[in-house]
Amino acid sequence: MEKDKYRLIILLPQLGDFDSIEYAQALVADMPRLRVAGISTLAIGIGNAGSAERFCTFTGFPKQSLLVDEEPILHRALGLYGGLKTPGGPWPALFLMCAGIGSPGTLSEVLRGYIGDRSAPQRIANNETINISPFPSVTGSFFSRAGGEGFQRPFELATVRLRNMIEVLGNLRTYLPRDDFITQRGGTYLLDCDDTLLYSHQDKGILGFSETMAKPLSFLDQYLDRN
Repeated sequence: MEKDKYRLIILLPQLGDFDSIEYAQALVADMPRLRVAGISTLAIGIGNAGSAERFCTFTGFPKQSLLVDEEPILHRALGLYGGLKTPGGPWPALFLMCAGIGSPGTLSEVLRGYIGDRSAPQRIANNETINISPFPSVTGSFFSRAGGEGFQRPFELATVRLRNMIEVLGNLRTYLPRDDFITQRGGTYLLDCDDTLLYSHQDKGILGFSETMAKPLSFLDQYLDRN
């Protein structure tokens, strides 16, 4: 990485994971502010060259800021949560985690996507169209009529997540060349220019990639405000 003022290193789960895509989308939206603040970003995800290509095309995350590994070697070395383990293998374990078992906070975060959150920013612009084929497309103005503007309206985040899910399911084997590590969780680390650890977060479950999911990058606010 560049020896910038700060270095943000993110260990993503499988690139087809809810968290990986949603985290990347949050980062892309704030990339200009991060660059101005001297924060260089590197994401390391589980996947291969094909999944990385698709991931960056869909999310807009810069290819030069993403590394992939087919196995979560670094995740394990850092002691990140490997996810629930069940006798039936990774897929039953993943479904149980989606139901909140071995994945604290998942259900409440799913619910937040449906009921809305006045403490979170608006996710879909009024003139933006969300393609969720085979379902009818939805425009941002629909959510304005249903709930207002300037905050996360009911069903708004759930619609974004549905679009993400449709993208992954339609390209499942590109995003998930292997099933072995689909329960593996990630982590976030912010380093100063001298490698001092300024902040860290280890994901405890699905949709838990931030301590403040309403504003996932709020841990950077104090560093952005210095510039």
